[in-house]
Amino acid sequence: MPKFCLNRIRPLVRVRSPPVHSKNHANFTSSNTDHEKKKENSGDVMKAGVMIGRKIMIVVDSSLESKNALQWALTHTVQSQDMVILLYVTKPSKQGGECNKGTNPRVSEFLSSMKKLCQLRRPEVHIEVAVAEDKEKGPAIVEEAKKRGVAMLILGQKKRSTAWRLIMMWAGNRIAAAGGVEEYCIQNAGCMAIAVRRKSKKVGGYLITTKRQKDFWLLA
Repeated sequence: MPKFCLNRIRPLVRVRSPPVHSKNHANFTSSNTDHEKKKENSGDVMKAGVMIGRKIMIVVDSSLESKNALQWALTHTVQSQDMVILLYVTKPSKQGGECNKGTNPRVSEFLSSMKKLCQLRRPEVHIEVAVAEDKEKGPAIVEEAKKRGVAMLILGQKKRSTAWRLIMMWAGNRIAAAGGVEEYCIQNAGCMAIAVRRKSKKVGGYLITTKRQKDFWLLA
């Protein structure tokens, strides 16, 4: 009689175990599904983030320092999804009447050649040109960068001696005496501003100046 009872109890125990396993399996499957959905959602965000690039403004002119800064920016900073704005700053026309920006044929020709150069080196990057007109170059650059909402401002930097700064101070040019247009933009721009100066051919590399570091030697 006891054996008969045990035989009847065992099947009941066996019958109860599958639903528990099924429930655990369902929970595990549901957890995996939720995890996969989270991964997909995060992947979508990352994909959307890749498509959104930065606006990078590069101040250009006919100087060698400006060309070196442009070259450094295209090879070291600009990414495929970024937009590059080439800014040229000119002084107001001496002629009377209102002067339209960018109407100077020489300025237009220069910006066109610089834009073609950028497109040749980085064809995947969107390039725009802009002209600012002001007596003071530094404030004009800072204002233009603010107006266009750029994330980074890049300028060419000249090597200036202490004697040059003293002469500028004596002449009443406060911006030049404080370190030039580059230093003014670094200290006053609302975005990250970088001044670039190329080292000598023997040494190589670039000297990078930002708000936090001065003449950081980048060997590249």
